[in-house]
Amino acid sequence: MTNPKLEVLTPTNCQMIFIDQQPQMAFGVQSMDRQALKNNTVALAKAAKVFNIPTIITTVETESFSGHTYPELLNVFPEADILERSSMNSWDDQKVRDALAANGRKKVVVSGLWTEVCNNSFALCAMAEGDYEIYMVADASGGTSKEAHDFAMQRMIQAGVVPVTWQQVMLEWQRDWAHKETYNAVMDIVREHSGAYGMGVDYAYTMVHKAAARDVGHHKTLAPVPAPVK
Repeated sequence: MTNPKLEVLTPTNCQMIFIDQQPQMAFGVQSMDRQALKNNTVALAKAAKVFNIPTIITTVETESFSGHTYPELLNVFPEADILERSSMNSWDDQKVRDALAANGRKKVVVSGLWTEVCNNSFALCAMAEGDYEIYMVADASGGTSKEAHDFAMQRMIQAGVVPVTWQQVMLEWQRDWAHKETYNAVMDIVREHSGAYGMGVDYAYTMVHKAAARDVGHHKTLAPVPAPVK
């Protein structure tokens, strides 16, 4: 294939890196709702776990500035090493370059903070010096303003980065609903993290297909009591 970017993402042709998903970095994000950003990041991590995507977690200045990576993200990969750096550019750190090379996959899916600094510099250097293809997850990354995020995305796209969203990535990995080995796990992520789509799945499961509700405890439903006639 002359253009490898025409290939869809699969569980066997890509790897994942989370860059500086840390609270102090998130405090500075103004390009999107921060809770939505965290939701999307954790959902993407869960999807990567379901499909056994080799995943790197790297952090910057944890103790002196940025704070510890979201526990919800770390809980998805409880055995993962955390690659601590001093450079804003992850590519500068030999540990990160070694981890990328060890995974042996040229397509790299990226979620990070901030888009205009850490994501941008990593993407440009990884493409120029490492010959990697970068797939930037726009809604699991954030910038210090909407303009900062948007123009950083534009700069990267002009350089050859492929823009994607977290749910797009997950569904490319799934590809076919006949792949039953991952179907239920993907639906669990959808129901928990995909907003209206997830609500619709819950509704269809319980009201149309008459499946049991998700495990929400043992609630007793009390019948309605009509208002007294006055």
